[in-house]
Amino acid sequence: MSDRGDFATSLPPSPHQAPEVEPLLRRVVDLLEAARPMPLSTSVMIQKDEILELLDEALDRLPEELRAARWLLKEREEFLVKVRREGDDILDEARGQAARMVERTEVVKSAEQRARQIVEGAEEEARRMRHQVEDFCDQRLSTFEHVLDRTMAAVHAGRERLQATAPPPDPDEDDLAGVEDFSPSTEGSRGFFDQDV
Repeated sequence: MSDRGDFATSLPPSPHQAPEVEPLLRRVVDLLEAARPMPLSTSVMIQKDEILELLDEALDRLPEELRAARWLLKEREEFLVKVRREGDDILDEARGQAARMVERTEVVKSAEQRARQIVEGAEEEARRMRHQVEDFCDQRLSTFEHVLDRTMAAVHAGRERLQATAPPPDPDEDDLAGVEDFSPSTEGSRGFFDQDV
């Protein structure tokens, strides 16, 4: 509340109707100011009964007005306590919300950092596995190449031995290479039309 007028309008209405003592006192002041001065004196002539009547009435009304003032003070205190409590609740809620936001921010930062670590670890593991696979394939290919070299050397050596042990070709045999031998010695072992099943 910025000023007293706002505070007064925000208070609940009082159940006590404060009696007005102030107008009675002002009437006493007016009577004293309007009283005729005494000659050659600073004293004034007043009507004692009227002044006493007004003061008695003011004294009669004063306790009720004091009760109303006390009630207003009590209401004001209760209102201030309520406003302070509401303000404290709002501050506590704001602090809690700020703490939750900070915590969420920290959780997000931690999660992002953990995700980066996981991705970096996965990439490192993938690189390591790729190198292992490449090394394994290279070793297998090297072993296979060695086996192929040995096989080729064995084939080459075998062909050379075959060529070294084979009789020199007969020139007549070269001309008759495509003709079958139907000599009687061959027919004796197997007939021309002999069909073995």
